[in-house]
Amino acid sequence: MTASSRRATVPAGRLTVPAGRATTVLRVLFALLISVHLGALLLNATTVVHLTKPALMPVLALWAQGRGGPWPLPVALLCGCAGDVLLQLGGETAFLAGMGCFAAGHLCYLALFARAGRPRTAPWVAAGYGAAWLGTVALLWPGLAPHLRLPVAGYSLLLTVMALAALGAGVRTGAGGALFMLSDTLIAAGLADWPRPPVPQFWIMATYIAAQWLLAAGATHGAVPPPRAGTGAHQPVTPVRR
Repeated sequence: MTASSRRATVPAGRLTVPAGRATTVLRVLFALLISVHLGALLLNATTVVHLTKPALMPVLALWAQGRGGPWPLPVALLCGCAGDVLLQLGGETAFLAGMGCFAAGHLCYLALFARAGRPRTAPWVAAGYGAAWLGTVALLWPGLAPHLRLPVAGYSLLLTVMALAALGAGVRTGAGGALFMLSDTLIAAGLADWPRPPVPQFWIMATYIAAQWLLAAGATHGAVPPPRAGTGAHQPVTPVRR
């Protein structure tokens, strides 16, 4: 069976996605890691949490790479991994460094969406996202430590811009950007001593993992990885326009 005959058919005008055993294995492994990690959070199994959390994003990055994701995507996911590890260390220095890693990941996502040449969102939608950012920062500001106010405000602005760009890229990526905002708002609520749901870390990680998955799945939807040596000419990675 040739490589081309293993490709799943899609509607006319869309690029095909090669069915690869490796990407299937990685997807299953990612699902297992999610189940174990979230279950460990509910059971307060700290050791399991600390072992599984750093493995989540590298597995997703490998899956995205296998799906033909452009280079900013796996780099963004690995920046998320670095941020995850730093946040596990605890302390304000590690927190600020972790926030910097996530900010680098958002810049990679912005580069990814710019590279794909996605359409922009309507002005009223952009205004709504801007109002959400301003309102959230204004509410959080009094409860944040003075030295955290500007870093949190700047980071959340970058996150909002990324989420808005993700919305312009499609439904999946838009949902991913929105969930990323929700996850980080839950973290900021903890910094400001706001009320949060029971087992807040579970909800933070559940929304964060879903966000990264949706961003990766949306960005690789319809992407075609280059063929192996000897199987034909190089095909550029081109995300499908919605």
